[in-house]
Amino acid sequence: MPAQIPSGVNDKIRAIAIQAYQTLGCAGMARVDVFLTPENEVVINEINTLPGFTNISMYPKLWQASGLGYTDLISRLIELALERHAADNALKTTM
Repeated sequence: MPAQIPSGVNDKIRAIAIQAYQTLGCAGMARVDVFLTPENEVVINEINTLPGFTNISMYPKLWQASGLGYTDLISRLIELALERHAADNALKTTM
């Protein structure tokens, strides 16, 4: 884990996952699951906006494999939540 796939295909998967996430207007954490066909075609399986977050869940394990440890991941998610909260509040008006 993560799967051993060619670098170019990895970049293609990442780009498609980001495009799907943005197209659907996702915010915050999510896990984009894909299938890779024998012809290296990327097929989106699902976007999981509430991925598991236990010590045996794939979401934190995948971040760990990419160099972001559990504590740093939690800190980053808190930072993102605070940024999102501030942005949401900046858009509100009161009468």
